[in-house]
Amino acid sequence: MLTFLNTPIAVAYHIVFALSQFLAPVTGGLATAAAIIVFTLAVRLLLSPLSFTALRGQARIAALQPKIAELRSRYSRQPDRLQRELTALYAAEGGGMLAGCLPLLLQLPFFSVIYRLLESATVAGRTNALLASRLLAAPLGSHWLIGAGPASAQGLVFLGLFALIGAACFAATRAARNGPPAPAAGKVITSAMPYLTVVLAAFAPLAAGLYLLTSTAWTAAERAIWRRRIRLDGQRPAAVTPG
Repeated sequence: MLTFLNTPIAVAYHIVFALSQFLAPVTGGLATAAAIIVFTLAVRLLLSPLSFTALRGQARIAALQPKIAELRSRYSRQPDRLQRELTALYAAEGGGMLAGCLPLLLQLPFFSVIYRLLESATVAGRTNALLASRLLAAPLGSHWLIGAGPASAQGLVFLGLFALIGAACFAATRAARNGPPAPAAGKVITSAMPYLTVVLAAFAPLAAGLYLLTSTAWTAAERAIWRRRIRLDGQRPAAVTPG
């Protein structure tokens, strides 16, 4: 399943392993955990143009909602005419519903590669050595509900991870809530979806949970930057047209 990702996963494995060797003199036993964080941040940085394109598209679609509602009301009994009017509106405003979704979809293969790397016991037919390293009292390949269990020192590491992921999710949803207006359904999805990351981390290896934490924190930072940009744009005086 998803065998086409095997080569990218192997490449990512060698990059993260080399990073851990490079960071070992500074970070010691935390080298692999630090390498996972650095690699995740590097990938998210490279993908940031796609992220901001998606946010811009979502803001543009949200701004169209009053016009869309007006068209739906006006042509509720003329579905063919409604479709033509909506198509014309999207074309005039620079794109349809995919304007905010397509850039996100383009990022999914990259996220899948990182996640599968950090939850797979083997890579390219060999043991995934990254999962043998530790983060404090817990091996990076350990699970919260398996082995030492949730009440152990290992379990406390996981609980700390869950708390940090929850805080990052809260920051991300707050930034989205205070950002550009969005449809009601979109607000519900945007607010609820990040917290599923905590559930996913509860069943994933610690290494994958560390990736989820780093990626979620990056998402929160991106949304906060976008919110600030929207606010500053709203404060700029309108351009004066020569009369």
